[in-house]
Amino acid sequence: MILRLPSNARRAALLAACFAIVSILSYFSIRNALAVHSAALQTAEGLARAARLEPGDPRNWYLLGRYWQYNLEDPDPQRAIRFYLSALSLNPLSSETWLDLAAAYESESNLAAARDAFLHAKTVYPLSAEVSWRYGNFLLRQGALDPAFAEMRLAVVADPKRAAEAFSRSLRAGSDIETILDRVLPPVSAAYLDVILDQTADGHTGNAVKVWDRLVLLHPRLSLQDSFSLVGSLMNERRIAEASRVWDQAVLFAGLADIQGPQNSVLWDGGFESGVQGAGFSWLISEGSRNVQIGIETREKHSGNRSLRLIFNGESNINFNGVCHYVPVQPSTSYRFSAWVKTRTLTSDQGIRFQLRPLGSQDTSTVATSEVHGTMPWTRIDLSWSAGKDVQELQVCLVRFPSQEADSQIQGTAWVDDVALVPEPAEQPEP
Repeated sequence: MILRLPSNARRAALLAACFAIVSILSYFSIRNALAVHSAALQTAEGLARAARLEPGDPRNWYLLGRYWQYNLEDPDPQRAIRFYLSALSLNPLSSETWLDLAAAYESESNLAAARDAFLHAKTVYPLSAEVSWRYGNFLLRQGALDPAFAEMRLAVVADPKRAAEAFSRSLRAGSDIETILDRVLPPVSAAYLDVILDQTADGHTGNAVKVWDRLVLLHPRLSLQDSFSLVGSLMNERRIAEASRVWDQAVLFAGLADIQGPQNSVLWDGGFESGVQGAGFSWLISEGSRNVQIGIETREKHSGNRSLRLIFNGESNINFNGVCHYVPVQPSTSYRFSAWVKTRTLTSDQGIRFQLRPLGSQDTSTVATSEVHGTMPWTRIDLSWSAGKDVQELQVCLVRFPSQEADSQIQGTAWVDDVALVPEPAEQPEP
């Protein structure tokens, strides 16, 4: 539609009005841009100028308050409080402003005002993890443990990644672990795992075990890797029985308790079926040797779906021990070790074999199976082994000893499957 004006005067008036509107909008736009630019400088002068240019923007007053509260060189909490109150007069629904106001009041030892500001933040944003967290820590510092635990639990429910810090702070406040588990940590697997990982990393393995035992009651669905840190720490501390218990529970929760393998074997995943390796009571497979390729085979196996394959490149008289397994055992107990091996044109007089070595005791003797080389179909190798009276752990390694003969570089392929360590029946005394 075309607007037709009957006179030049009216056209001039309309033009003037449009110019005035454009000027006003430009003025406010420029002023706002200047305020934004000034605030971005993060200096006292810049923030003050932003507040003068846009006094109706509560964000400017809030940023000015934060500057004076957290200025390391010249903090001024009283000035910060005034600016926070100015921001709240414009926007009383800002939980972050209430929280920083509470912190400023606390720094000035005005605890009643600080508590009131925290409660305002709770009213504004009752489901906020940050609000519950900061209020809970305030209460913890005041020694009000019961309401502090309630707030910290709300924070962890909203954000389980806060669980480790909530746990450690509650411990430092003097609470016992059972109370923390009952009142601070919600029954959420992610929260428990966060605490276990943190306590293990700090060397508090005993605490981590107690948290794990509470997690077990939840019958969680876990990844086996979730247990690696705790099991590893228990193994390093020679708490083998506890490490084995945690591992067995983790295997169950990871849905790996029924993987196919030799029955009654205490060596876990002897058939290489799980795909898990690198920690705990799983296979430890080295990838650092240039003279042998190690991998999982799905086409050639003795049973199940997989086997371990080794390909030697014929360039070295290699001393190999790159596939090992730590096995929990019972002291003064006899076992039968066995494995199935297949080889194809595996050269030299020294093929592959298994070596068994007790750990964590004065008994450092090792035993080894017979070696297998050449071309052999699936062949069972085995031997008997007895744990000493103080032996709780056994290291089982797939090895190749160096040959003493000329032209002893080893070349060819070997497969391994169904490795087992089975307790032998105790001998019955004669009547």
